[in-house]
Amino acid sequence: MKTSRLFTLSLLCVSALIAAPGEKQKQNPAIQNAYKTGDETAKTLLKTLGGNLKKHIKTGGPADALTFCSTQAIPLTQAVNGKLPKGVGVKRITLKTRNPGNAAEGKDKAVLQALQMLNKNDVRLPGRLLRDNGDSYTYYKPLVINKPVCLKCHGTQIDPKLKAQINKVYGSDTATGYKMGDLRGAVVVTIKK
Repeated sequence: MKTSRLFTLSLLCVSALIAAPGEKQKQNPAIQNAYKTGDETAKTLLKTLGGNLKKHIKTGGPADALTFCSTQAIPLTQAVNGKLPKGVGVKRITLKTRNPGNAAEGKDKAVLQALQMLNKNDVRLPGRLLRDNGDSYTYYKPLVINKPVCLKCHGTQIDPKLKAQINKVYGSDTATGYKMGDLRGAVVVTIKK
C-alpha cells in the first residue's frame, strides 16, 4: 500500500513539473518550438478526426460514428502522420481501450495515470504537457469528455443495440463508464530534436 501511494505521489509530482515549466524553459526557443509543433500537430489530428466524426454522427447517428471510428480513425491518423515534418509523429493513447492500438504504454501510461489521478481529485488538468527525453520531446494534450454526445458511445447508459455493435466490432472494449469531465486519453506528439 505504501509503495502504491509513493508511486502515485511521484507520478503527480512528475506531472506537475512537466506541466509547469520554469522561467528558463519558458524562454528556451527549442522548448517553445516543441510546444508550437505539438499544438499544431494535435490540432490537425483532432480537427481531422473530429470533423469526420461530426459528419458521421450528423448523417447516421452514433452507429455510423462507431463504424467510422473502427475503420477510419487509424488510417486518418496515419495520413496525418504522413504529412508531418520529418521527426514528428502523432498518436492517440488511453488507459481504457476500445482499439488496442491506442493503449498507453511505458512513460506515456505513467503520464496518463498521473493525469487521471489529478482528474479524479478534481484538479484542473493542464491543456498540454511536455516531457524532455534528451533526444526528443513528447507533447501530451489531455482529452477530456466535454460533450454529451461522447457519452453515447463512452458513457454509462449506452443504447443496448449500440452496445451490441460496439462489442461485435471491438470484442474486448473497455472504453465505457465515463461521465462528463472524465479524462478519456491524450494526443501524443513525438518531436525529435
